[in-house]
Amino acid sequence: MPLESRADTAVPPLSRIPQIRLYQQWLQAERGLSFANYQALWEWSTTDLDGFWQSIWDYFGLQSPTPHSAVLAKNAMPGAQWFPGAQCNYAQQVWRHAEAAHAAGQPAIISGDESGALRELSWPDLRRQVASLALHLRAEGLQPGDRVAAYLPNIPEAMIAFLAVVSLGGVWSVCAPDMGTHAVLDRFKQIEPKILIGVDGVRYGGKEHDRRDVLAELLAELPSVQHVVLHQAMYQASALIASNSAADCAILSRVASRCDADVDAFKPTWLPFDHPIWIVYSSGTTGLPKPIVHGHGGSIMVALALNVLHNDIGSSYSEHTRGERFHWFSSTGWVMWNVQMAGLLNGTTVCLYDGNPAGGRLDASSGKLTPDWSTLWRFAAASRTTFFGAGAAFYANCAKAELQLRDCGDLTHLHALGSTGSPLSPEVQAWGSAEFATMRAPGAAEIWWCNISGGTDFAGAFIGGNRELPQRAGLMQCRMLGAAVEAWNEQGEPVIGAVGELVCTQPLPSMPLYFWGDVAHQRYLSSYFDMYPSGQGRHGGTGGVWRHGDWIKIDSDGSCTIYGRSDATINRHGLRMGTSELYRAVEALPEVVDAMVVDLEYLGRESYMPLFVLLREGLALDEPLRERLRQAIRQALSPRFVPDEILQVPDIPRTLTGKKQELPIKKLLLGQPLDKVVNRDAMANAACLDWYAQFAARRAQTS
Repeated sequence: MPLESRADTAVPPLSRIPQIRLYQQWLQAERGLSFANYQALWEWSTTDLDGFWQSIWDYFGLQSPTPHSAVLAKNAMPGAQWFPGAQCNYAQQVWRHAEAAHAAGQPAIISGDESGALRELSWPDLRRQVASLALHLRAEGLQPGDRVAAYLPNIPEAMIAFLAVVSLGGVWSVCAPDMGTHAVLDRFKQIEPKILIGVDGVRYGGKEHDRRDVLAELLAELPSVQHVVLHQAMYQASALIASNSAADCAILSRVASRCDADVDAFKPTWLPFDHPIWIVYSSGTTGLPKPIVHGHGGSIMVALALNVLHNDIGSSYSEHTRGERFHWFSSTGWVMWNVQMAGLLNGTTVCLYDGNPAGGRLDASSGKLTPDWSTLWRFAAASRTTFFGAGAAFYANCAKAELQLRDCGDLTHLHALGSTGSPLSPEVQAWGSAEFATMRAPGAAEIWWCNISGGTDFAGAFIGGNRELPQRAGLMQCRMLGAAVEAWNEQGEPVIGAVGELVCTQPLPSMPLYFWGDVAHQRYLSSYFDMYPSGQGRHGGTGGVWRHGDWIKIDSDGSCTIYGRSDATINRHGLRMGTSELYRAVEALPEVVDAMVVDLEYLGRESYMPLFVLLREGLALDEPLRERLRQAIRQALSPRFVPDEILQVPDIPRTLTGKKQELPIKKLLLGQPLDKVVNRDAMANAACLDWYAQFAARRAQTS
């Protein structure tokens, strides 16, 4: 179904030249291609797959010692074959920018933590430490295809270790130290790592967390590990670790500090385009997490298109974006860590923050954390970040706390705010825009929101931003170039202006190569391709369409709205709705910190829909507040969506990556055992599950 045209020239010119405009100028000069508006550019990118992805290869100067025989040799989902014959290496693409960025006086990485101190790592030092560690790993027997498991926080050492591993063709897999031991083992046991790189302890929320016993337990349960590299962040722990395993143990600071001719001469190994680069995992709320394998070439290309063309993040040394600094708050266990690291692919300074985004101040009497939502903003001011990204929940907390950003330091160098993880409400976006308006110099452009939606599954985004398109609070500006995204109704037909299933009808280079250990690709097929018949909706190519599991509405101007997961749908009296609209209504109330709703569809009985609310500390849920919540839902949605019951809870269950656990709680309330529907070690706040289990038991007795 065609969309109405929208001329990009209607948008006032900006002081900085957007990266997507530079790309379009290159297309016209080098390919003779020009487009009336973004919709026309997007349609070309999703129909001429060969032309578009070859342009990405050429525009970003990807190199290979051998030519590729085709761009897309086999258009199939799954099973697409991209750039056969080409060779690449993620680290090789990073080093292409090192000399120019260093000559321009730009650091590679700036890092900070709860203490407020900053440290810089230069491009030459990054390269030297990577080469030194890589040579050590090679001497310890690391071969292309061997898996390396990392248990590290969001610090420069994690990026050094990653680049060292993949430069040799090793396959990287990382878990954050805030994950429970069993959750880590559920992931690492599946991939049988040869080497483990771990940290002895972390500081988070003002407290020290010893991780030496966790490392010892990991080693005891991972017999495949032959060598350990330990980052001593807090303790002298090497003897303890070594004594609990047959594996050798080396200290990261020592093996990454060589300065000799071999280090200077080290070069990354050329690898096939689809050589595995990393294994990432699904949230793992039920059953074993899915170990998703991505390739070097596809990850490089999609990351460059996302960060540069859509997030408008330039290199730190170019004339248009001199001094560019990219921050996206993340743990190493979230795919946004991969996106943040990908700033290095284009020569951008990456700004890392390790710690609690609410700071580390502890109340002296209670020992509890006193939230300080200015912490990340003060880090952005000190590091002179230009692009600031975080989860939508972070911005909502800042708005709830009535934070005044002008009190957080000089933020005038920020030109963009990124958001993902869950839908960003218009009210929260309006709060952020208003805060930045108070700091804007006369004549300066207003702050730009780059709201994106994608997934760990393909390490990229389907929906995102475009600096040159109008922005409206609560909406995502466009579908990403190369992403053939549609909204499908119940009949499997594309719709405009209506909520439907998010599907992608053409392959992307970063879609999974396979799941590790997945016999005959059955888990892969059932995860994304089993809802629609093979061939339906495919415009060229074979196989099925990718069903992502989100509700989406695509408007006639190309803007998009994500309405939450399609497997956690509310279906009241014949009307379907994603949960995000209801959350927007109830979380707008100042008393409400967080909320979750589930719709229990009892066979042969009337459905039951409870609303769980987390209130500000010290508040109690009384009948007047319940009625205000009901009235907010009536006005924003419909009386049909007023919940059957509203309950105050100690917390809203979320995964380590911040996703509300609607579906597991729904299954729990439908009578399934708690240990069968949710993995506690994959939760950020597993203690709250006991309340829901007790509530489910009480309901079972009275039903």
